[in-house]
Amino acid sequence: MRRTSASLVAGALVAALAWASGPSSPAVALEPSPGVADLAQDINQILADSRLTIAQAGVMVKSAANGEELYSTDAGKLLMPASNTKLFTSAAAAEVLGLDYRFTTSVLSSGRKAGSVLTGDLVLRGTGDPTMLADDYDALAAEVAGSGVKLVTGKLVADDTWFDAVRLGQDWAWDDETAYYAAPISALTASPDRDYDAGSVIVTVAPDGGKVKVTTTPDTDYLEIVNKATVGSSTDVLIERTHGTKTVVITGTVASTYNEWVSVDDPASYTAALFRDALKKHGVRVLGKTVAGAAPGGAKELAKKESMPLSELLVPFMKLSNNIHAEILTKAMGRKVADQGTWAAGLKASSDFARANGVQVLNLRDGSGLSRRDGITPASIAQLLLAVRDKPWYQAWYDSLPVAGNADRFVGGTLRSRMRDTPAANNVRAKTGSLTGVTALSGYVTSADGEPLVFSIMLNQYLSSSPKDIEDKIAIRLAQFSRTATVDAAVQLKSAAEESPDLECSWLKPAQC
Repeated sequence: MRRTSASLVAGALVAALAWASGPSSPAVALEPSPGVADLAQDINQILADSRLTIAQAGVMVKSAANGEELYSTDAGKLLMPASNTKLFTSAAAAEVLGLDYRFTTSVLSSGRKAGSVLTGDLVLRGTGDPTMLADDYDALAAEVAGSGVKLVTGKLVADDTWFDAVRLGQDWAWDDETAYYAAPISALTASPDRDYDAGSVIVTVAPDGGKVKVTTTPDTDYLEIVNKATVGSSTDVLIERTHGTKTVVITGTVASTYNEWVSVDDPASYTAALFRDALKKHGVRVLGKTVAGAAPGGAKELAKKESMPLSELLVPFMKLSNNIHAEILTKAMGRKVADQGTWAAGLKASSDFARANGVQVLNLRDGSGLSRRDGITPASIAQLLLAVRDKPWYQAWYDSLPVAGNADRFVGGTLRSRMRDTPAANNVRAKTGSLTGVTALSGYVTSADGEPLVFSIMLNQYLSSSPKDIEDKIAIRLAQFSRTATVDAAVQLKSAAEESPDLECSWLKPAQC
């Protein structure tokens, strides 16, 4: 049974009146204002949707101005948050790492240089930068060549020891392994695009005469392509990496150009391959093999690339709900606070941050929410949303949240096609979340009276099509909320799609959203 509270304001006033009047004066029961009672009635009606009959629904709404609870139903229940987990990860990263935090990727030499010959190894060392592109590794190779090195007698060492060697979250599903949103986590990685989908390659198929042509972005021969696809009258193609290998198998029919983002099996080895190709392009020959290892003490720096600061990285991370950014930042926090680039150390940093800000009920298994064992309550999320408003980094963090109904991908993000032409458009700033049978929406909205509100909506274990439109209806109703006036209960949702995908739109590329 859902437990709903819509009259805490009345209870608080009763208690205040009883305290002020003394024990001899009877407390006078006060009804909530018409606007608050009307809001509760409308949200209850929205949640009465038949799709939620067998599901779990938790909702919390509070005034950000004074913390007053305006609506609550099962807000203390531990629910799967999906990508709402990123609210905690991003906020903790801003606090622990700081908005000025930058990742560094460097090239080091462990030998002696005589003329154009480097006697010893060349080391490529990463600290987790998810924004490194093939062009950036090319620039590092050009810098090495510019230093006069033409021949390296030793090995090319891929140093990703800033993080541990655990690549995948312990609760992640095996059938997600090939997908870019579940790419392996490494301190040395590369992205194929400026969404910064680290640890993945874009595989493109297109009809070419009577055959299917396959290309990759970036251009690399690291993957082993097995092309079984044929040209057909429609595009119905599967591009999937075989478990634990570099082999990508392509099957089905292709009638037009189609792109698929595919994770690589070992980001550090893949990145080293990109860098070796770039060195060759710039006339630098490495005689030895590529190996994994750590840079020796005293190694000399030949080239370095720093990432954008965290204040800027928050935008693609949160707007597009990038799972890999969340996990990299989690391990980076672990490295900062405990000198351990591990999930355990990073998740402790996130949990400690949350508890220090009054959030007590949460169970974090990863930084992104891909784990189905993550557990957070709507009340916990609402508390976080209230607590961070006083932080010095709050504005940058708030600006990174998706904006409802704004078509610009790097403004609207995962909410760009939702709640358009409603009072919520360009008003609601919130984090989306989706897994199969799970959806969530939590963030901020300004009421019709100009009052700032925080809200958290978490829907779990539904078997129907995605009920994201229910989230939208509640968010729109909050944008219409007035303490002094009632609102037509027939809430109109002009922008909601008939069905929402099981995976959050951020995990799909533009043509699919």
